[in-house]
Amino acid sequence: MTTKASTTKKRSRAKSTAKKEVNGKKSSVLQIQNLPLGNIKPDPEQPRKTFNKDALQQLSESIENHGVLQPITVRQLNGQYVIVMGERRYRASKLAGKKTIPCIVRTYQNNDVLEVQIFENLQRQDLEPTEEAEAISYLSEKYAPTEIAKRLGRTDNFIRQRLKLASLIDSFKHFVRNGEMTISLGVGVALFEPEEQQMMLETMGEDFNAHQINRMIKDQTYDLEKASFDIADKKLVPKTGSCIECLFNAANQGNLFGEGKMVCTKAACFEMKKNKSFLNLIEKSKKENILLIPEIRQYWADDENNQLTISQLEKNGLKVYLLDDVEIIENPFKPTIEAIKKEYQHYDYSEDELKAELKEAMQSFNEELEQFSAAKEKGFVNGIAFHPETYQNKEVFIKVIEKSKDKSSEYSAPLANRKMADCTPEEQIVKINEREIRKKQIENNKAEILFMKRLL
Repeated sequence: MTTKASTTKKRSRAKSTAKKEVNGKKSSVLQIQNLPLGNIKPDPEQPRKTFNKDALQQLSESIENHGVLQPITVRQLNGQYVIVMGERRYRASKLAGKKTIPCIVRTYQNNDVLEVQIFENLQRQDLEPTEEAEAISYLSEKYAPTEIAKRLGRTDNFIRQRLKLASLIDSFKHFVRNGEMTISLGVGVALFEPEEQQMMLETMGEDFNAHQINRMIKDQTYDLEKASFDIADKKLVPKTGSCIECLFNAANQGNLFGEGKMVCTKAACFEMKKNKSFLNLIEKSKKENILLIPEIRQYWADDENNQLTISQLEKNGLKVYLLDDVEIIENPFKPTIEAIKKEYQHYDYSEDELKAELKEAMQSFNEELEQFSAAKEKGFVNGIAFHPETYQNKEVFIKVIEKSKDKSSEYSAPLANRKMADCTPEEQIVKINEREIRKKQIENNKAEILFMKRLL
């Protein structure tokens, strides 16, 4: 006869073995031992270093009332048991005052232990981001990002972002751990080499400043869609190759700036390609006898950066013409209602008023297109206009203005027809004031129409 006391005694044995039938034979499946907590120690190589104190306290209270429901996994090493999985349950059991804990004893190779721990930890929801990043970085030495993503049930983009986060220097990782720095901002900083990160840290000072870090990231990254060179060209700078496949293209690091957004994070390489493309543009100008015009007004010619551009053109044997020295006819862009809405987005225009603006814009477009088509007949020649800082360029028609001996500045186009960027600071103020006056006139006209409607 089996008594209740004897049953309890059997359950409390230090060692229990579960068995199952395999082809009519019993085989050991799982061995659980209640081992003394004093004989067990955490693994110093365990990738997880952070344990939430409140959650640990809650778990210890649960263990005190219900015991450890899932055994931890340990391995034997130098006469002791080292935790492979379950350090959180081990810590909570000590807090609960337990003397023993149920364990599964298994044999592992040293390399296998860390991998098992990493995969076990990465499947948890509360893992600290930088620890998670470091763990995924370790796995990436053996597995491709797509394989890691598959095994963890994560997206490829998530894995690539964590891999990038792992390259943060320790000082910035600290800001992520304590919650001062967001993961996305951390990934943005991690785009840069450790030396560059250290410079950003020193520039920021002692106190963390997210706005300042964001500004530094923006100042040191480049939108490849606005590059002055062909980003697919592998021969422009052969040792760096194409920007499309480059590892410093943010689109290849996990869409860090948006889906498919190509942003260069290697300032030195971008500048090298930009300068090489400018030299190629100069050679094209000389070879094909095409006028090369920097988009610089005489008013801004003494600016240091503009002086460097002018000097570079002169050193290469080109005669320098500024915007004041030439007439330029560009191939006009056909206006659309979407472009009109964007231009007047800060004005309270009705649909009819926007359509009227579009009609006016279309009339200007047709006139400009007619001028463009007849440019060569009027003595214009092929030319290239380029921005003096970005070196972005466009093909245009150009005619050099024959100036009188009077050296006073005369602009080829009336102020109303010139773009804001082509105006002096004083002229820009005039244009802004005129725009505000026009806006008030439109508002007054609306008010008068509304008043008349009420009278009627």
